[in-house]
Amino acid sequence: MEARNKFVSLTLLAFKREIIKKLVFSRPKDSEVTKISARVCAHRGRRILAMEYFLPGNTVSQKNIPEDEVEKTITELLSAYGQANLITTLGDAEWKISKSGKEVALGADALERRLSSDTPAFVKAIADLDKKKNHLLSGSESFLTALGISDKNGRVHDKKQGKFRQINRFLEHIENFYDKLSREGEIVIYDLCCGKSYLSFAVYYYLTEVKNRKVSLLGIDLKRDVIEWCASLASELSYSGMKFVYDDVRNTPRGVTPDMVISLHACDIATDIVINRAIELNAKIILSTPCCHKYLNDKISAESLSFVTEHPHLKGKLCEAITDAIRTARISAAGYKVSALELTDPENTPKNTLIAAIKTEGVKETELARRRERYDAILDFVLGDKKDSYLSEIK
Repeated sequence: MEARNKFVSLTLLAFKREIIKKLVFSRPKDSEVTKISARVCAHRGRRILAMEYFLPGNTVSQKNIPEDEVEKTITELLSAYGQANLITTLGDAEWKISKSGKEVALGADALERRLSSDTPAFVKAIADLDKKKNHLLSGSESFLTALGISDKNGRVHDKKQGKFRQINRFLEHIENFYDKLSREGEIVIYDLCCGKSYLSFAVYYYLTEVKNRKVSLLGIDLKRDVIEWCASLASELSYSGMKFVYDDVRNTPRGVTPDMVISLHACDIATDIVINRAIELNAKIILSTPCCHKYLNDKISAESLSFVTEHPHLKGKLCEAITDAIRTARISAAGYKVSALELTDPENTPKNTLIAAIKTEGVKETELARRRERYDAILDFVLGDKKDSYLSEIK
């Protein structure tokens, strides 16, 4: 029973610290449920253990275990199964009944040491140094906790690791462009189709807290409840330079030339509208990460590409690449130096292209005319007689 009790204690501690990647029960003693897999989730603001029960016939049932019932549930399952595997971000442990009938807990002692508060100071120092070396944010920033990306102890939730890396990568691009911004006065930023404004809060924090600059940031979106939530969060964080408006981005105020227009995952043609608006506002810097690319799927009319478009899967990939290429051509034609970059690892999100542009001064009119002609030629080639419809939709 000692091995069983140790495994239960380790699992409870890992659950409370939210470091469980997966908890698996296998080798049933007398049950039609062949395997149970569990993970830590949040449900209505409370921590739960989300269980999946694998039944014969490839069917799966689900059940959520509240925190106060986790210990009882784990204990009961260890009586019904012959093996359990605890997989965490700090290491793994396995409980099982051997062929001789003895209960053992493999890896439990090592995991217990890592979970204990007696971790050597140098281990923590190395971990902190590694975190700081790889990321501009540590995870302990208050806005990350408020956004649900990290817990109150500054640990990034397992399911938010991808988002955390995405935000950090975006801030690295902000850092790369920082020298292009004025060194004095207020920095004006528009987040168009801002959604939950992960980037807004990250950029505002970075420029005000790390760079010690005054920032005026305006977020605009057509989801009223999201805008109200963002405004409430900004107030809670005392981010006085942030303002959120429920409106169409086409109505973005024209009276100010923003230093930067940012956009994360504006859906489909909304990204084109954002880019067009940023150009109209003469934004100095444009940073946009597109989302889905559906518009061209039923509008592409380049006969010479039919050998690709006749295959739906390949057509989708082609339309994605062409859509973003059209966007870069549009921005270039407006006098910007533009690049299409990989924002983050594709394993984090397939929506990982960043279109980055900076307004360049002194471009000759003949060069701009050449770029506009090229843009028109691209639209003619790809869209044919649907070109005018596209141009009217993005205005």
